[in-house]
Amino acid sequence: MPPLPGAELIQTSVQLYRYLLRCCRQLPSAAMQQHYRHAIRQSYNSHSDEKDPERILLMINRAVADADWILEKFFCPGDLKKCL
Repeated sequence: MPPLPGAELIQTSVQLYRYLLRCCRQLPSAAMQQHYRHAIRQSYNSHSDEKDPERILLMINRAVADADWILEKFFCPGDLKKCL
């Protein structure tokens, strides 16, 4: 289950960037939000020159899965099987 609706519609790096920033707003503390916003911004800047569509799609899928894992980690303490 993706953390926010619309994850399946992401096709470009800019859409992914905006989606991940919206996911950050769901984190419980301002420090966590700032940390992940910074990490997203750094990753976006380092991969902004990527042109291979297959590689971009792999990065999109991985980033959405990672965002889902991070949000589940904060909102489903203990056994993750209970949250799924």
